[in-house]
Amino acid sequence: MTRANIGDIPKQNPCAQCGAPIPSPDWIEPGEGRVSYLWKCHACGYRFEAVAIFHEHPIEHPPLAA
Repeated sequence: MTRANIGDIPKQNPCAQCGAPIPSPDWIEPGEGRVSYLWKCHACGYRFEAVAIFHEHPIEHPPLAA
């Protein structure tokens, strides 16, 4: 799985409702082949989610327990 680092976090994303820039997401949730970002606009209060999808093959991990 591709890992996000602090330099990969989107900044100044425009609000989907009013267009005001949002400095950073409120919540980041990585998943298999994707990262979800929860944004909240401080100008109008609108909340929305954006999803980044990676088209890379996930890394197979061996089982942690028998």
